[in-house]
Amino acid sequence: MSSRRARASRLTEDELNNLIFKLHASLPHHSNSTSNKKTSAAKILKRTCNYIKKLQKEVDDLSDGLSQALASGDINAADADTITTFLQL
Repeated sequence: MSSRRARASRLTEDELNNLIFKLHASLPHHSNSTSNKKTSAAKILKRTCNYIKKLQKEVDDLSDGLSQALASGDINAADADTITTFLQL
């Protein structure tokens, strides 16, 4: 029975290609990237990983900036409470 479940949970090649195409469509497109289906899955996955890393760095930088602003006292108390709540998420 477990082999039946394993087979049922596997994606078909068409399903996997469709998911990768949707992933590609969700990435911001730059002049050097193409939006057609001919882009390889490996390139799409690599671009996705790079984009996620870029977003994580932006989040870290913003978080650091907000932490510094809080520490310096340049933010009013109401905004400081809101920012503190977001930083704890």
